Amino acid sequence: MQILKLVFLFFVIIPMINLIPEAEAHALFNSGEEWIGDYRIQIATLPEIPAVDEEIQVLFQIVDADFQELDQFTMGIRIFYDGEQIDAIMPNMYQNGHMEMDYIFEMSGNHVFRVDLYDIAADGQPLTYTFNISSQDTFGFIFIGAITMGGIMTAIIFIYVYVSKRRAKSKQ
Repeated sequence: MQILKLVFLFFVIIPMINLIPEAEAHALFNSGEEWIGDYRIQIATLPEIPAVDEEIQVLFQIVDADFQELDQFTMGIRIFYDGEQIDAIMPNMYQNGHMEMDYIFEMSGNHVFRVDLYDIAADGQPLTYTFNISSQDTFGFIFIGAITMGGIMTAIIFIYVYVSKRRAKSKQ
């Protein structure tokens, strides 16, 4: 019986691994990237799911078509909530292809970040990238915790049933 399991593992399961063409790391909940022309901008938040009235970090990275960070760029940010602009970060020059900023969301829900890059387009016009970032109030974390606990409890029940069946077979 043990040999049959090894044969099954070797000839069926291991070749199935090759059916997966590539593996990628977990994409953060509030992260994204967008290409415009020869430039890509990436955005992410720390923590992954921001809470209302707590300071978070918003991380930006700007790269060219060869995935090299820009040495210098001018960037401004406009922040919208429910179709209205609620905040803005004035255009400023940044170095080394990335920028980090601290921010506090005052309302839960979807916030639209419009990121303007001013000095990189060939025609001199600003490039505007649009990203959605969600923030949650305390209830959102309770909901996520309830879903997680439900998954853990389901796993415990399955393990209990499996162990009970194994014990019943071993007694026979």
